[in-house]
Amino acid sequence: MARLGRGLWLYLFMILVAVVFLLPLWVMIATSLKGDELQIMREMATLRALWPFPPAWGNYRAVLTGEGFGTPWARFFLNTCLIVGSIVVLGVLVNSMAAFALARLRFRGRGFLVSAVVALIILPFEGLAVPLFLMINRFGWFDSFQAQIVPFIAHPFSIFLFYQFFNKIPRDLDEAAKVDGASWWQIYRKIALPISRPVIATVAILQSLEYWNSFLWPLMVTRGPEFRPLSVAMNTFFGQPPRHWGDIMAFAFLTALPLLILYLSFQRWFVRSVAQSGLKG
Repeated sequence: MARLGRGLWLYLFMILVAVVFLLPLWVMIATSLKGDELQIMREMATLRALWPFPPAWGNYRAVLTGEGFGTPWARFFLNTCLIVGSIVVLGVLVNSMAAFALARLRFRGRGFLVSAVVALIILPFEGLAVPLFLMINRFGWFDSFQAQIVPFIAHPFSIFLFYQFFNKIPRDLDEAAKVDGASWWQIYRKIALPISRPVIATVAILQSLEYWNSFLWPLMVTRGPEFRPLSVAMNTFFGQPPRHWGDIMAFAFLTALPLLILYLSFQRWFVRSVAQSGLKG
């Protein structure tokens, strides 16, 4: 009976924590469905801020059509999908190949390279932003997609995650594959990569979160809506007077929705990878 009581209190505590985390998201959704700006300001400090019924879809229509902003939300969404998708796909290939070489091959300087990768994880991007900006400007990539993609394909933390995973693969698989005449490239492509799907899912989620919400670098290297992602567009949208909180919340929810869908789709692989990579605990 005491165990049942403890379990009940634990579930109640978990429900309370879930409500605390989900409440801001619900307030954002509820505010985005209110068409009257005076109503939003009047109800913001009351419980009626949580009540979006009957819903008004005018805020979403204004954001999707670019009414009062000039550029539709879909343009920034496609820009962001192109940037983040390119970084994730190319990053999985480049980072997994680098990690496979560090984990399975033996060569002089390997230990130093592993240490350098770990050291780069703690190096803040702000310390590299100015020299990287000068390099991008010298290449003539200013105000372009490649300026937002190429510098971020190689990712130290992703390399480390793959390295941890590949280190745990039994080396007997390598020897058996070599006996059958397989090269290192074939071992990577046909053995290591297919069984690393949990790590691929984790890297995809983490990099998507990082670069979907990236703000400083896109702000530095873009000037107009043609190449800007959602994060910078959101800041511009928020700074335009007069502020319509219903439109702003609709823009914010549409921006966050793809990440929620991505995480829920890959949640099983994400949890499995965290458990296997030794990051838990």
